[in-house]
Amino acid sequence: MKVLVVVDVQNDFIDGALGTKEAEAVVPRVAEKIRNFDGIVLFTRDTHEEDYLETQEGKNLPVVHCIRGTKGWELNPEIQALCKEKPIDKPAFASQELGNRLRILDEEYRSRAMGGLESVTFAGLCTDICVISNAMIAKAFIPEVPIIVDSACCAGVTPQSHENALEAMKMCQIICE
Repeated sequence: MKVLVVVDVQNDFIDGALGTKEAEAVVPRVAEKIRNFDGIVLFTRDTHEEDYLETQEGKNLPVVHCIRGTKGWELNPEIQALCKEKPIDKPAFASQELGNRLRILDEEYRSRAMGGLESVTFAGLCTDICVISNAMIAKAFIPEVPIIVDSACCAGVTPQSHENALEAMKMCQIICE
């Protein structure tokens, strides 16, 4: 079984507080990837509370974004329409809950003599922060499962930081297509 993880394709990262033209351009490709994916699709959602600016992340990135319940926190409408289960809300860049869910899925498929997960592919925003963090979590929780990043379905804070993140992931044996 293959898994696709759609990371933080939320309004604030597309055309909101931290939006970029690169992120806007990625949304239709991510939607197409979801529609054509043959496997399990999981979604994450960057989730902060009203006290965001008092958190460590808020002090280092003082741009209020993805506050629970706001329009910026919501998944892009085109992506939301394809989301069949509740996204994994993550208060930090990486999600231990995602890592645990992937590990459990892998164990379930192994226990049914199905060989475990075939691969986990990542798409979404931002390549250089949350995509890389969650790809590394996946690599730690299921080290024998190929971890793939679809670079055409990701965007970074800048085009250069996107490329830097892809290079860093390649060094950690994550396949960047």
